[in-house]
Amino acid sequence: MPIIELHILEGYSDDEKTRMGEALTDAVRIVVPAPPEAVTVMIHEMPRAAYMRGRQHRVPAAALPDPAEVVRRFLTAMERRDLAAAQSFLGSNFVMTFPGSKQMHRLEELIAWAAPRYRFVTKTYDGFDALQSAGAHATVYCRGTLNGEWSDGTPFEGIRFIDRFEVIEGLLTRQDVWNDISEHKGKT
Repeated sequence: MPIIELHILEGYSDDEKTRMGEALTDAVRIVVPAPPEAVTVMIHEMPRAAYMRGRQHRVPAAALPDPAEVVRRFLTAMERRDLAAAQSFLGSNFVMTFPGSKQMHRLEELIAWAAPRYRFVTKTYDGFDALQSAGAHATVYCRGTLNGEWSDGTPFEGIRFIDRFEVIEGLLTRQDVWNDISEHKGKT
């Protein structure tokens, strides 16, 4: 029964504290074979007036956005073909690689690359998994199935996919895509 005590400065929302508690629970469970209900997280908030570093009272850093939610919102914008909204989620050095493609840096490149392959694709999600790497980025995996229409108008559905994203401070810096489209394309 692991017990984790976290001391933070006041100022984080209840949702942000919930995210911290869930992340700490998950971090412990990577090492300790305990079900979630066996892990206790206690968050102690300290008033700003009761904390000093370098002879100065400090304020808490702003919480980072949930990287899985950033990815979900980006993918939703892409599915709606709202390229302006999707672009707002991309870092300046964004790179993406799809099966059979060269590295692409702009969403317009992706649209042009996909045009002869299919008319549109939608995703049904089985899940999102987010983790913090040892470096600066969080890694988000989303997985599920693709549905859509081939370029000739024939529908397709149930094609497996996994997308891997790297997220730094709420911006996507990398997307790698794996799917079984080529396995299904030859069967239509």
